[in-house]
Amino acid sequence: MKEYRRKKYLKKIGALLCASVVFAAVVPARAGAIETAVAAEEQGENARALARIQISVGDGQETPLFRAGEKAKLELSVKNGGNMDARNVQITPVIQKESEWPFEMEKMNYAQSLGTIGAGGQTTAVWGTEDDLLTVRKDVTGKAYKLIFDISYDDGEKEYTIQKYVFVKTAAKDGASEGETPKDEPGNGGNNQAGSPGTGSSGDGPDTGSFYNGDPVISGGGASETGNGSVPRVIVTGFDTQPGEVRAGSDFKLIIHLKNTSSRTAVSNMLFDLQAPSSGTEAAAEAPAFLPSSGSSSIYLENIPAGGSSDISIDLNARADLVQKPYSISMSMKYEDSSATQYEAQSSLAIPVIQEARFEFSEIQIAPDPVSAGEEANITCNLYNLGRVKMYNVKARFEGDMIESQEQFIGNLDAGASGTVDSIVTAVKETAGEEECRLVLSYEDDAGKVSTSEQKFMMNVMPESIPEDMGMLSEDVSESSHPFLWLIPGGIVAAAAVTAAVLLTRRRRKKLREAEEEELFDEVERSSGNEH
Repeated sequence: MKEYRRKKYLKKIGALLCASVVFAAVVPARAGAIETAVAAEEQGENARALARIQISVGDGQETPLFRAGEKAKLELSVKNGGNMDARNVQITPVIQKESEWPFEMEKMNYAQSLGTIGAGGQTTAVWGTEDDLLTVRKDVTGKAYKLIFDISYDDGEKEYTIQKYVFVKTAAKDGASEGETPKDEPGNGGNNQAGSPGTGSSGDGPDTGSFYNGDPVISGGGASETGNGSVPRVIVTGFDTQPGEVRAGSDFKLIIHLKNTSSRTAVSNMLFDLQAPSSGTEAAAEAPAFLPSSGSSSIYLENIPAGGSSDISIDLNARADLVQKPYSISMSMKYEDSSATQYEAQSSLAIPVIQEARFEFSEIQIAPDPVSAGEEANITCNLYNLGRVKMYNVKARFEGDMIESQEQFIGNLDAGASGTVDSIVTAVKETAGEEECRLVLSYEDDAGKVSTSEQKFMMNVMPESIPEDMGMLSEDVSESSHPFLWLIPGGIVAAAAVTAAVLLTRRRRKKLREAEEEELFDEVERSSGNEH
């Protein structure tokens, strides 16, 4: 009877062991499948979050020049610098007033469909064909035009609209009173570009500033000493600013380079007056864009010899609320030759103003805090764009010796708007108390220039924690030295079940041995009593 009970008990123990082994094999496999699915979903979301379309216009192109009354065509390169295809791309010039467009308004619609621009691809938008060219307006007088374009596209799911702008130059007809100097004038040097007399740029590209010279006129005094009707011209050949970038709300020094183009006549008693046009809202003009930091806006220069050059300078302040774009300064000149013949002339300069991005972070929140090594923490904060410029392609990442994380793409942030930084970091090693980490923010401006900023914060990483039941289980397993110890890495629950079954079997066997020994001892005592 006892032998039967023992066999029946051992069968139950064997069935329990088999079930534990099957459970240990199934649970990790199912858990692994769930983790794989979650990881794939997170990877897809991260890939979509980092996907973007980045449209730029006119990259690498020289500033075109259009002459009054000529036939021409306008060509603009349109590039997708992102990592997703831009579909159904359409570019349309924004023309609110006829004076903003240097061409004759010969069509009702100037929209161009560009189709799909692949990631990293580029195409060209063309206005005017060989058979149907654009006509440059006859009244253009040598000034630069800022051409604004609306660009719409989609990524297959969502539609987007952005606005970009480029600059083009114009030149008046020969002999016009503004913006051009006759081609036969000797000594007309300077930084003229694209063969445009009397116009130029202080650097490379339209955003580095430009200048324009008008024709001088005799305003009084004696007859010109040249005797042949030639007029000594003083022109602007370029200008510099100190510092090189003029930022809204800051002081800067404007240095203007002048040249006397006459090879025979010196000029003297020179007076220059600089005036910046008023700039403000459309409803009401406000104060000038630039004002002298101290003193007046007039500058005196004693003389410039024949064929000579000289510089004048003035300290100015750029208004803090200026929008990021070039602003013009008109400069009037009065001077005379050795015969006291008096001349007047006009020039203008376009000075680009940079509106610096200004933003703040809210308090950085960490959960849990502190975090244990090997665990994940959620770090969040808000980003506020307090400046007057739009921030493009905003990205954030967390850096530190004790954490690992992935970069988060936030997108574009309009002036006055806010965004959210929400990221998961993994603690990789413990710290000795609180140690410094960094939130690194990167963004682009209108020109595609990338800037970065850092926000420091403190983080505490505790040693890696071991659950209390895990510690007890480890002690039991080490005492039993059971061969099923390899199951612990595969699944904690399955290993615990196997270990419990083994311990239960050992206890049962011990009790059976003790019962048998006790029964044998009783039989020996009974035998001894019968002998007496």
